[in-house]
Amino acid sequence: MGELRNLISIHDLDREQIDEILDVAAKMESVSVKRSKDLESKIMAVLFFEPSTRTRLSFESAMLRLGGSILGFAEAGTSSAGGKGETLADTIRTVERYADIIVMRHPLDGSARVAAEFSSIPIINAGSGSEEHPTQALLDLYSIKKLKGKIDGLTISLCGDLKYGRTVHSLGMGLSHYDVKIKLAAPQQLRMKPAIIDEMKKAGVEVVQVDDVKEAIQDVDVIYMTRIQKERFPDVREYDKVKGRFRIGTEQVELLRDDAIVLHPLPRVDELSSNIDHLPQAKYFDQVYNGVILRMAVLKMILG
Repeated sequence: MGELRNLISIHDLDREQIDEILDVAAKMESVSVKRSKDLESKIMAVLFFEPSTRTRLSFESAMLRLGGSILGFAEAGTSSAGGKGETLADTIRTVERYADIIVMRHPLDGSARVAAEFSSIPIINAGSGSEEHPTQALLDLYSIKKLKGKIDGLTISLCGDLKYGRTVHSLGMGLSHYDVKIKLAAPQQLRMKPAIIDEMKKAGVEVVQVDDVKEAIQDVDVIYMTRIQKERFPDVREYDKVKGRFRIGTEQVELLRDDAIVLHPLPRVDELSSNIDHLPQAKYFDQVYNGVILRMAVLKMILG
């Protein structure tokens, strides 16, 4: 694999590169426990123009476990970009003087690509608008491989908000490099964009669309649940029509295979009942930890 310079989009990676990242992540399992000084001379700037808990903290945890340092902001209002109207380009050209790598989340589609054009240091896309979230897709792939022992040959359901959910957009593209069958389960208003479905089919993935949660979770190896994202809807009335439509509780879990796993990028609202958290199929909190491991691998590969 060539040098990993930036991580902007899952589209920029092929099967060989993804597999190498997952292999490096597996090696980070032991490093995360004992810590290292591999990046002790490096500084990571965390620029989050949009709220986040898991992604921001897992990147920070990953950098600290590798011995590095952190600076940045957690919401746009605390920065010159929010308070003083500074352009993204100027923010990037300023921050690159302070750090060795920039991890950025931004509400606008394409923002990470723009940032990379102006930056002389590596950029990692931690979420851009509703289009991309590449490290989430990679940690999801790592979670599947770690928990199921493989990715090839699995049947995977992507459920919930498939229109605005950037996690499922990136994961769908990542899965297209593998021999999998994908069920797309969403209300009519929140179905996956046809362009993404076309890309998956062109890659040879068998894609089936369903609009019933029971059908979505039967005879599958992995259920990837997402919340209906109120903040992404241009009209709140449209959100009200679909909220609560796709839920997994104790009744639905009875339909799962014993060895199936349920994943969720979190945060959840009501689409996953807390009553199922103790069940062996519920792996979403393990998935959270895998985010630290995967992001350690990405940081090590770019900076190490």
